[in-house]
Amino acid sequence: MLPDSSTLVLTLLFFGVVLLVEGAYYYYRDVHAPKSRVGRRLDSLRSGGMATEVQASLKREKQSRSETLVSSILNKLELKLTQAGMRMTAERLLMLMGVATAGIALAAPILLGIADMLNSVTAFILVLVFAVAIGTVLPLILLDRKAAKRMKKFEEQFPVALDIFVRGLRAGHPVTGALDLLVEEMPDPIGSEFAMVVAEISYGYDLRDALDNLAGRVQTTDIQMFSVCVAIQAETGGNLADILEGLSKVIRERQSMVLKVRALASEGKMTAIVLSVLPIGTFLFVFSTQPHFYLDVVDDPWFLPGLIGLSAWYTMGIMLIRKLVDLKV
Repeated sequence: MLPDSSTLVLTLLFFGVVLLVEGAYYYYRDVHAPKSRVGRRLDSLRSGGMATEVQASLKREKQSRSETLVSSILNKLELKLTQAGMRMTAERLLMLMGVATAGIALAAPILLGIADMLNSVTAFILVLVFAVAIGTVLPLILLDRKAAKRMKKFEEQFPVALDIFVRGLRAGHPVTGALDLLVEEMPDPIGSEFAMVVAEISYGYDLRDALDNLAGRVQTTDIQMFSVCVAIQAETGGNLADILEGLSKVIRERQSMVLKVRALASEGKMTAIVLSVLPIGTFLFVFSTQPHFYLDVVDDPWFLPGLIGLSAWYTMGIMLIRKLVDLKV
């Protein structure tokens, strides 16, 4: 005997509350808690804490993966998580998105009152598209925005960090001592990223290897130039403070040019954002408020091919738009 509708609704609400509580916990752990964790890590470094403990608190556990398409996707996702300052692994994020997508796909028909209209495969596919858009696409968009915002802040702070580093060298500090000054003086994300460098050096990494790891995590032109300058100075000798002072001037001039380019390209980027978000936002809004708008024509033979074609063209359009507005300076 099938359960009545009230029992089914209560069951779905129970699972919805569980997912909501779990999502709130992970949001607090990965967004708000890192601020206090960074403070504790820096305090631990300043007080001479164990390098292995500091490194473990800074570094997310990396999974050993084979060279496949899936592993490549996971590596790119893990890079975004690292740039966003989140310690969650790519596998856990995918699991949470899968659970959220499945929960939405099960709860949406009941909450929207369209359970009696799901009498075809195409209707189920439409509900699945709705669930994927909320449970998978939206978190990926938010993750990308968070990572881009954090890396932009890193680039803005880096010239100041170089000035502090140069002053530390000219005051007589060794390179590791000047790095400690960055950890103590600079806020996140510069402070936490260089705290990782200090922890790796304390753990036994070579300075160049630690900076290469930093360049791999951040992947900005400025930090790559910084890593190359330190590597050249280690090989050939010379006054590192003068080299980095010149680099700081170059980076500031380059940032001035970047700001001009961003101002000229701001209209195109805003257009790209609107064209990227508007179709998904419109679909989610219409399906949430008027699901019959789609479900009344879902049995039309051209509906499913149109949906597949529209999704393919949308994906191609997003890729082309990102190429057009991604200006390199």
